[in-house]
Amino acid sequence: MDTYILLQHYWWFLVALLGALLVFLLFVQGGQSLLFTIGKTEMQQKMLLNSTGRKWEFTFTTLVTFGGAFFASFPLFYSTSFGGAYWVWVLILLCFVLQAVSYEYQAKKGNLLGKKTYRVFLWLNGVLGPVLIGTAVGTFFNGANFIVNKEQLTVAFNPVISTWATPWHGLEAALVVWNVCLGLAVFFLSRVLSLLYFVNNIDDTEIQHKSRRQLRWDAALFLVFFLVFVGHLLVQEGFAVNPETKEVFQEPFKYLTNFLEMPVVLAVLLVGVVGVLFGIGKTVFSATWKKGIWFAGAGTVFTVLALLLCAGWNNTAYYPSLTDLQSSLTLENSSSSFFTLKTMSYVSIFIPFVLAYIVYAWRALDLRKINRKEMEELED
Repeated sequence: MDTYILLQHYWWFLVALLGALLVFLLFVQGGQSLLFTIGKTEMQQKMLLNSTGRKWEFTFTTLVTFGGAFFASFPLFYSTSFGGAYWVWVLILLCFVLQAVSYEYQAKKGNLLGKKTYRVFLWLNGVLGPVLIGTAVGTFFNGANFIVNKEQLTVAFNPVISTWATPWHGLEAALVVWNVCLGLAVFFLSRVLSLLYFVNNIDDTEIQHKSRRQLRWDAALFLVFFLVFVGHLLVQEGFAVNPETKEVFQEPFKYLTNFLEMPVVLAVLLVGVVGVLFGIGKTVFSATWKKGIWFAGAGTVFTVLALLLCAGWNNTAYYPSLTDLQSSLTLENSSSSFFTLKTMSYVSIFIPFVLAYIVYAWRALDLRKINRKEMEELED
């Protein structure tokens, strides 16, 4: 494998890792979707909002970093998807803008819309955010409707490489049942992670009891949608790339083949699934155990990382075109130049230091568990 191909695979790994961290951090959105389910009183809703409100900036920052890394390393995907399927990304961005505004203004005295309205906005972000992100990621496996023509770049008055083949500009992804299945799996996973986080982070007997009880239902729904999606993924035709001719073609059981030919990635997937199941299972069957979020959280990162690596590595088109198969995006035909990837690789050396700072800030925020007394002190 030459250096350029190695850099392309390295940057797909980093993008996949950021995507996996983003899915884990969507527990903030999951908590917001449970605001009116777990929080029946004003005090309970305050504790829930403070629990997730201390972490929402991590989620937003990771989303922005994920988009930035994709733009820098695989700009053709950025221009094709963000420029073509823009309705999906506009809706996702709007959801996160609503979240930021709501956390900023819902507690301020004299706000025009009222506290309840901003909390409804947070609930909408909690429901729509994970579903939309999961549905969008589903197109990595099930394809989208676009055409890429690099020769168009030389046209003086219309230098557009990628064009979208439908007037819906990405919304048609919601008509593919497997995309929606992944979107719902991400949604219920975000709720599962938030419930585990509430058990760990909020020192309130009633909230912990409600969270453990709700966990059974959301975990069951997550497993249904996740297993259906993965089961279909392993038996469906995938989008393979001929390493010699660069031709894209459909190959039976491609994603199953990827896992079998990349045993390390398969091992990461299995470890991740076991971690999620262990975190859920022990929390459900033990009335005193509170560390499920760390096992399920780490398991989520491993599982999503493995799925995204399966989508792009091993001569696979990570963004297939349903309109023109040869327009499908691969690591090779959509990446930045060798110089750009090489230069950015030096910068990526600082990533562990950034992650260490995030861990430090997280621990500092969680040193004191949220309880009623703290909420009463904030009111004073």
